[in-house]
Amino acid sequence: MAKAHGAVIGYARTSTADQVAGLDAQIAELESIGCSRIFSEQVSSIDADRPQLKAALDYLRDGDTFIVTRPDRLARNTGELLNIVEGLDQRGVVVRILSMDINTSTPTGKLLLTFMAGIATFERELMLERQRAGIAAAKAAGKYKGRQPTARNKADQVLALKAEGVGPSEIAKRLGIGRTSVHRILAA
Repeated sequence: MAKAHGAVIGYARTSTADQVAGLDAQIAELESIGCSRIFSEQVSSIDADRPQLKAALDYLRDGDTFIVTRPDRLARNTGELLNIVEGLDQRGVVVRILSMDINTSTPTGKLLLTFMAGIATFERELMLERQRAGIAAAKAAGKYKGRQPTARNKADQVLALKAEGVGPSEIAKRLGIGRTSVHRILAA
């Protein structure tokens, strides 16, 4: 079992650039509990590439403590969460999840993590089931039109700004769309 004598490292993530306040709040919480280094990014957990998470996981050493505010900031689903925690445990890294008051340095913490992650997955599946049923009912009633493709409607503006030398992050900020959408438009 790892001893918490190493560095205390934090990781914060929000899904989009529009959630700056959420990222700032996570960072503030991690700083308040003494994280000596915090890796942060604004990227959807659905995206395969989360470079700051990879950097944080590579940075951690035996005896370190890795802290996140909530489990969904770290992983896409229960399986991924448990794989990350297991991999860190094998390397002697303790994981703390603040919202659940979980600390994997104890057997009870490990049990609670597995149990709570399972409940979270179950709740999400129920929510998605209810959402699908609601969408089906709205479609049947002719009331469901789907989400409007806001980023695609701004493709000309994206290309114009890129031609002016504006970077993707700034384009996303100016147009109020996600960076991933900007990259998708530029790649097309």
